[in-house]
Amino acid sequence: MAAELVEAMNMVKSFRVSDLQTLLASMGRSKSGLKQDLVGRALRLVQTEYSPELLKNVRQLYESRFPKSSGWLAARRPEGVPVAYSSLSSSPTATSQGADYLNGISKPSPTPAAEVKLVPLPFYQTLETLLPPTELISQNNEKLQDSQCIFELTPTQADQIRNASELRPGIRSIQVVLRICYTDSIGVQEDQYPPNIAVKVNQSYCHVPGYYPSNKPGVEPRRPCRPVNITPWLHLSSVTNRVTITWGNFGKRYSVAVYLVRVFTATDLFSQLKLCSVESADRCRERIQDKLRFDPESEIATTGLRVSLICPLVKMRLGVPCRVLTCAHLQCFDAVFFLQMNEKKPTWTCPVCDKPAPFELLTIDGLLSEILKQTSEDIEEIEYLTDGSWQPIRDEKERDRDRESSNTPDYPDVDICIPEANGHSPAHSSTSLTGKSGSSSVGGAGGTGGTSVAPSGGAVVDLTLDSSSEEEGGGAGGDSEDTEDSADSPAPKRGRYNYDKDLVTAY
Repeated sequence: MAAELVEAMNMVKSFRVSDLQTLLASMGRSKSGLKQDLVGRALRLVQTEYSPELLKNVRQLYESRFPKSSGWLAARRPEGVPVAYSSLSSSPTATSQGADYLNGISKPSPTPAAEVKLVPLPFYQTLETLLPPTELISQNNEKLQDSQCIFELTPTQADQIRNASELRPGIRSIQVVLRICYTDSIGVQEDQYPPNIAVKVNQSYCHVPGYYPSNKPGVEPRRPCRPVNITPWLHLSSVTNRVTITWGNFGKRYSVAVYLVRVFTATDLFSQLKLCSVESADRCRERIQDKLRFDPESEIATTGLRVSLICPLVKMRLGVPCRVLTCAHLQCFDAVFFLQMNEKKPTWTCPVCDKPAPFELLTIDGLLSEILKQTSEDIEEIEYLTDGSWQPIRDEKERDRDRESSNTPDYPDVDICIPEANGHSPAHSSTSLTGKSGSSSVGGAGGTGGTSVAPSGGAVVDLTLDSSSEEEGGGAGGDSEDTEDSADSPAPKRGRYNYDKDLVTAY
């Protein structure tokens, strides 16, 4: 009993924070606090409440992190506890020899990468760890290295994969995935492929995501680093599975891990979002009032905030307005399109402010959801007011059109030939023509006159006369004074239609 107690305490000391929290939660203890607090709490739990159930939980957590355990644990492993054997090896006889190998180099113990933690992925739920993060070690000075890892699936795990539903033809919802990241114990690590990566599973190469072409000139294509699905090439039996990773050795350290996961779709995540993360309309109004609250130290008073009802991602009307809790803006984007885009190309970036937008911080705006139901399709923008209310903002063109139709005054018709109407005298040529009563009468009698007197006293100019009719009218009614004036003065300029340009003057 004393030996088992000491061994259990040693296992607890090697636990990670997640393992400690799982152990404490299973025994009804608080799982909050720093790692040193969790370790002390777990050690006191083992010392004061040692029991077969507690020992079983400690063993399971230890084996999940260090799948190939010592002889003491192997001899005392309870029946029914699944064992996921894994090791990094370049020798097929490593298991039978009982030695631990890492890329062909003998190691005293299978030490995984120190506290390397991979970032949780929204579309993947980890069910079991088949191989904890273990560093890839180069065997020589060559640029291309080959590293091997082997593991076995238990009958339960194989049945889970066989009986899983299909997301699409050939792709199951339960998968075995390979993840690679930098070997760094500080913080959580995102998936990162080494250069020249290739993955071979049981002598068959599997698909690794390729590069995305860049639309910007001079920008290199980017490869999306995501988990590699190796399920189709595995032996769903007790036969050992061998994975060979070819990678470029250019000075950086990488770690590899294998997990049994459940894969979610964008529809699944959207259902979770609607179920667990909807901000009420009242809480949204409080947020608006906080933003528009008067600040006596500020010189500018904000009386309203405009919010567009068009999604910045697809330039269409919002269906399900969504935003990030940590963002300062109230502008929303469409939740369905955002999840679908991240399912194909995971970036998890806010399309409004380009800040990180992890799935766990997304929320549906309850107030804007109500506004979308109350407004018509032609309303594309609204304004939040200081009291939390809102008002629609109509289109500028439509508003200007309405203003013109309602506020345009009725101006009287003005005859430009009347001197008193516009404050100017009529054109010189028309005045000279209308000043001669004889010319006007002759022109009127002959039917070829160029001007006539309007009832109000203004002169009406006929611009349809051509040069021949003008000459005829001038010859019939002109006098010697007009002839002398025309001889002394330069000839009037003729336009395109052969009439004097100075007959009409626009003021």
